[in-house]
Amino acid sequence: MSSATPTPTRVRRLPVVGALRLGRPSDVWFKPALSVVAAVAPPSLLLVALGRLDLAAYTMAGSLCALYAHHRPYAARAKVLAWVVLGMLGGLAVALVTASLTRNAVVLVTVGALLAAVQKAVCDATRVGPPAHVILTFVSSATLFVPQTLGQVPGHLALAAAAGAWAWLVGMAPAPLRPHGPERRATAQALNTAAAYAETARGGEESAGARSAAYAAVHAAWQTLLAARNRPSTTRRALERLVVRAEVALAAPADTDPARLRAWADAVRGSGRVPRTGDPRRDEGSLGERDELVGVAAERAVAPRPLWSRLGPLAPLAVRTALGCALAGYVSLALGADRPYWALVTAASLYQANLTLTWSRAVQRVVGNLVGVLLFAAITPVARLGPLALVLCILACNFGAEALIGRNYWLGSVCVTPLALLVTELPGYQPTGELVTDRVVDTLVGALVGFAAALAVTDRRAGRRVERALTAVDRARERAARLAAGPASTPAALEAARRGLAAAVVDLRATADAAAGEWWQRALPQERVVLAEQAAHRTLAATVRRQGLLPDPGTTSTQTHTEDTSP
Repeated sequence: MSSATPTPTRVRRLPVVGALRLGRPSDVWFKPALSVVAAVAPPSLLLVALGRLDLAAYTMAGSLCALYAHHRPYAARAKVLAWVVLGMLGGLAVALVTASLTRNAVVLVTVGALLAAVQKAVCDATRVGPPAHVILTFVSSATLFVPQTLGQVPGHLALAAAAGAWAWLVGMAPAPLRPHGPERRATAQALNTAAAYAETARGGEESAGARSAAYAAVHAAWQTLLAARNRPSTTRRALERLVVRAEVALAAPADTDPARLRAWADAVRGSGRVPRTGDPRRDEGSLGERDELVGVAAERAVAPRPLWSRLGPLAPLAVRTALGCALAGYVSLALGADRPYWALVTAASLYQANLTLTWSRAVQRVVGNLVGVLLFAAITPVARLGPLALVLCILACNFGAEALIGRNYWLGSVCVTPLALLVTELPGYQPTGELVTDRVVDTLVGALVGFAAALAVTDRRAGRRVERALTAVDRARERAARLAAGPASTPAALEAARRGLAAAVVDLRATADAAAGEWWQRALPQERVVLAEQAAHRTLAATVRRQGLLPDPGTTSTQTHTEDTSP
């Protein structure tokens, strides 16, 4: 390991304007936006026809599960969506039973805070992806404050379960049309980011940020492809070879043709045949080409880490969530609020990987909610034209929230806020001024108290996680370097070592970035991190050359072949 002296951590400015800056929308922003509309509309419209719109809050709990798992392959998506529905039903059951047993607001807030902490920890440990725990916490916290009897609980749970089953069908509906759609999108993203990095590197303007982003995209593509642990199809093998080429481009950008990578990415995004990546210096279907994927097959066979081992490092986040949500709810109650769960949910939505990101989310949440209450006041006259108008406004807010939240969280919150306020009107209309005032107060209380709790609960383990990540990179680099220098090393061993080192580098960068945004800790070994990354990238380049995976410099994108991609 390097003996470089750790450099002191700089005092960071708290971002305000930067936290509100808009980014590019997701390539598939319309998928969750359309899915949630398709999941919410039928149950809600059926209740309108039956004259029981007061029950729509329970069906909406199940319908909102359609927001999850859009980035996962369909085989994995089926399992994740099923677990999300079960998790939603579990939290809802606890909330409904608690609400039926007590009306003590302090007890209800405490139960809501504990549920929020469990939901946060489990969603982070399983990496379920956006919207993570926030929707689950919103559902369970809101229903805690709806009067219940034990006799009503089974019926309300049945409504949520039926809507959740429909949401599962909505999420799986595209599978027959584009069975490899998620894998194709992830592969195209990896190829495009690798091409962008190769262009900057070849132009003499190599950026560590661009390199880290490219490695992260390639790593995400591998995770997407490996999520389908069943026997790989011809299409998936072809996509895996493309990701290998993106990974090779990162290790040797000077020997990469960015135009070729972009051409592959464009072809992958469509529904046609996947481009063939075989090196023209090899015979089609040769052993050398098949060896590229030996490491992939080995990794697919490895069982994932048990859930309990992934929950341990999340203890500080879980404690922050429980404490912040509880205190926010208590303060809201002390101020006389009728809906303290708004403050609780605001606090729950703040907690990110570190304090700097948590601050940014607090800024985004406050700004989005303040603008959102103005939007609610503007659309209220339309929503109160009748039950059908109310449902249509809710659907519009659902679509707008998912369409905009990819640009920035605050922009999506502009639609989420009126959505939450409109849901409170499902049992009956309420004074607009009172709703707006309560929401503004609870937003401010939740943001201030929630962030104060994050300051109070420090993550002292961040530095140790960086040390462990550094050790993992050093060991992976030594193994790859030893195999690259050994004349008898097999292609399978080289491929496994290269992919292991690439994954370790991605984990090191993510761990270091998360730790750098954490406050009240000892100085981080930033210099050692940089030196370890540089050494790892040199070893990756050497391993790529030893494997003979570099593309033929004379091959252009117009010489791309294709292979059959029938599932």
